[in-house]
Amino acid sequence: MPFYTYDLVSLLFMLPGILLAAWAQAKVHGNFNKYSRVQSAKCITGAEAARRILDSNGLSYVSIQHVRETLADHYDPSSKVIRLSDEVFNSTSLAAVAVAAHECGHAIQDAQDYQPMRWRSTIAPAASVATQVSWFFLFAGLILSMTNVATLGVVVFGVVVLFQLVTLPVEYNASSRALGLLETEGILESSEIGGAKKVLGAAALTYVASLVAAIVSMLNILRMIIMYRRNRW
Repeated sequence: MPFYTYDLVSLLFMLPGILLAAWAQAKVHGNFNKYSRVQSAKCITGAEAARRILDSNGLSYVSIQHVRETLADHYDPSSKVIRLSDEVFNSTSLAAVAVAAHECGHAIQDAQDYQPMRWRSTIAPAASVATQVSWFFLFAGLILSMTNVATLGVVVFGVVVLFQLVTLPVEYNASSRALGLLETEGILESSEIGGAKKVLGAAALTYVASLVAAIVSMLNILRMIIMYRRNRW
């Protein structure tokens, strides 16, 4: 019997994770596109909103850069830089301002030594290596019919799952900070916060979907390793 067979049970086992990931991505694009067409009342651009939030929180040393990549917005803690994409940097839409504020939330986390962010930064290098190495062990186990090697691959893949698990509080906390700052800094009207919340809420769902998909994949591989061992016995 082959070590790894995509039988009907395996596909059904993985289906919830696949559907959740697809739904989350659709929701992200749907909400971002929708609120990208809604201009904020005060017509503040994403870059301007980010600068105001950073300066008011004592982070004038954090710079803002314009990157010409689609939805490549992120905060780089090593360089103390917030990078904003074309869709966010010069746009005055609710979506743009919400995303810019979210990245500021990460910069504030960094400045305040928010522990889950520190954990994520510590785990990140190992998770990057584990993503590649785990599949090497899994395929080696498949080819050589060595279940112990394949099981080791699952254990290594657990580092990736841990990284995604730690990522959840980091992202949700950054969004929570962003929504509060958008109102207290007077960047958005109270009536506009709901739209910003929908944009950030949809984005956070992608991290939930990634975690669920990773856990489901790991459990499915473990199930098949157990089945293989039973058949050998």
